[in-house]
Order: sequence, then structure tokens, then C-alpha cells
Amino acid sequence: MPAMSALPAASPTELALHQSSPSFSVCVYCGSRNGMAAPFVQAAQTVGRWIGERGGQLVYGGGNNGLMGLAADAALAAGGRVVGIIPQALVDKEWAKRDCTELHIVDSMHDRKRMMAERADAFIALPGGIGTFEEFFEVWTWRQLGYHDKPVGLLDVDGYYQPLLAFLQSAVRHGFMNDWQMDLIRVGSDAPALLQSLVQDAGMNAGTTDLSRI
Repeated sequence: MPAMSALPAASPTELALHQSSPSFSVCVYCGSRNGMAAPFVQAAQTVGRWIGERGGQLVYGGGNNGLMGLAADAALAAGGRVVGIIPQALVDKEWAKRDCTELHIVDSMHDRKRMMAERADAFIALPGGIGTFEEFFEVWTWRQLGYHDKPVGLLDVDGYYQPLLAFLQSAVRHGFMNDWQMDLIRVGSDAPALLQSLVQDAGMNAGTTDLSRI
């Protein structure tokens, strides 16, 4: 896939084309809160804007709050598509984002996560809480088991994930994980650079995906 940096501003015709046929699709996992540091907000906006400016599609959990809503707003403002997927039980709690390009209200969290995975070419986890952790670990596990071969990224904003990464290395040292499992994820602190590498890997790795077994 060719490099996508330094693209000129899209014309109205190009934006319409991007909306109907995105050039790539990234599933974004992140918090339904803003967190307590400005870099978290900036990272979510940067991720959404990067996806939108390059004619991409942002797939996420469909909420309007926190980093989730900020990333979605930024992608839409930049001309990208946004696909929100949210269980009925969370529509009120997470204030479903009604202005998504597509908003899918599903029956369960399992349906939500499977549909998010099906609609994505790559995955990136931003700072968040236990829901973000669970989604990140699940899609990483699915890749380990061969259910998909889509790239998985972890955006380490302001050192947020350093304690988690240290724990994962401890798991390797204690024999419960191997280095090859760590190699299945990309970790970075620069959002555009990490997104660029994930999208490029998605183009090269297009192949095995069998989420029907999940």
C-alpha cells in the first residue's frame, strides 16, 4: 500500500467518494471518559482526524462520551466515515452517537465486538479502562489463535501503558507468554506513525480472517 502522508486537502467530490468507499478501516478502542490529562484528548482527536483526512473509516463502540466521542467527531469533521456499534443496553448509558455514518444497535457485547472486528482492517487501542483493556486483549488473542491476521496496535499516550507493558514482559520472563506473542502487536507513542504502519500492514497482510468461529 503506498504511503499516505502529506495528502492535499480533499475536494467535495473526493470527500463524497471517500464517504461511499473508504480506502481503509480502523477499529479504535478507547475510553468513554476523557481521562485526567490533555494528551489523551489530543491523541483521540489526532487518531480520528488522521483516519478522516485519508479517506478512511473509523469503527468503534458507538458512544458519544469521552475519547470515543472525540475520535468519532474528529473523523467525521475530517471527511471520514464512522461506523458505531453499540448494544441496546448501553444506548442510554453511553449516549449512542446518532450522527455516525452508520450506527448499528446490536443485542450483546459479543455481537458488538465481533461486528467491529469484521468491519476493520486493523485495530488500535488508545488509553481507556477495563472495557478498552478487554477489547484489546481479545482481538490480540484472536490473532494469536489464527482467527484473523489483522494488525493490532497499542498507542502509549503519555506513558499510560508502560506499567501494562512491563507486566507483559514479566509474563514472558515467567514462562506464561513468548516473545512471538508480543511481536503480534505494535506499540508506539506517535499516533500518525503507528496508524501509518498499521494501515500499511493491513494492506500487505490481507488474508486469513475467520471470525465465524468466535
